[in-house]
Amino acid sequence: MKVVHIHCEGLPCPQPVLQCRQAIEDDPDTLLVVSVDNEAAKENVTRFLESKGYAMTSVKQDGSTWKIAAQSLKVGEYPLEPQEGQAEEDDDVVWASMSCTASGDKELARTGGGTSCHHQGNGKTLVVINASGIGTGDDMLGKKLMENFIHVLPELGETLWRIILLNGGVKLATQGSPVLEALQALEHKGVSILVCGTCLECFHLMEEKQVGETTNMLDVVTSMQLADKVLSL
Repeated sequence: MKVVHIHCEGLPCPQPVLQCRQAIEDDPDTLLVVSVDNEAAKENVTRFLESKGYAMTSVKQDGSTWKIAAQSLKVGEYPLEPQEGQAEEDDDVVWASMSCTASGDKELARTGGGTSCHHQGNGKTLVVINASGIGTGDDMLGKKLMENFIHVLPELGETLWRIILLNGGVKLATQGSPVLEALQALEHKGVSILVCGTCLECFHLMEEKQVGETTNMLDVVTSMQLADKVLSL
C-alpha cells in the first residue's frame, strides 16, 4: 500500500492540517506519516484525521518532533505495514504501535470524532471569545464581566453549540482560571470548546490547558461557516 510522508516541521497553523486534507483528497486509502514539531500541530492533525475516520498512532522523537501514522478505517486490518522500501527511518516504531489504537479509533470514527449533539433541532450558536476580559477601561471589571458572561451561557440552552477561545481568551481554559469549572461543566453537557493552539503556544500555556480541544484557524473559519448564529467578544 502506498505511503505518503508529509513533513510539516516549521509550518504555521493551519498548514499541517491543510496538507493532510490535500493528501487524503488525492488518495483517501493511502497510509500517511505526518511529521510535526510542536504539540499544537500534533493535536490539530490528530483531531482532523480522527474526524475523517482515520485510525492513527503517534510517536515522539527527538525534542518536540512527532510522527503520526494514519490509515483510513475503511482500508483494512491492523497493524499497518508499508510496502517494502517505502518506510523512512524510525517508521517501524510508528507502524508497530498502530494496532494498539485500532479499537478506540474505530469508535471515534463511528461517533464522528466526538462531534457535539448539544444543538439538536434548535440551530447552532457559536460563541467566540478573544480576550480574558470584556471591554476596555478597567481590567478587573473586564475580567468580572467575562466571569459573569461565562456563567450565564447555560441560559442559551440547547442552542449553545460551540465556544472558541482565541488570543487572550485561551487563558480562560487554563489552570487557575476563575471560569474553568463553568467551562468544564458546559463541555460535560455536550458543548464543544475549541482552544487556539497557536495562542496557547504564544503564551506558553499548552501544558496548562484544562478544558477543550486544541484547534487551528481552519476549524475556526469552518465553525463560523456552519453556525447559525455567531456571538463574538
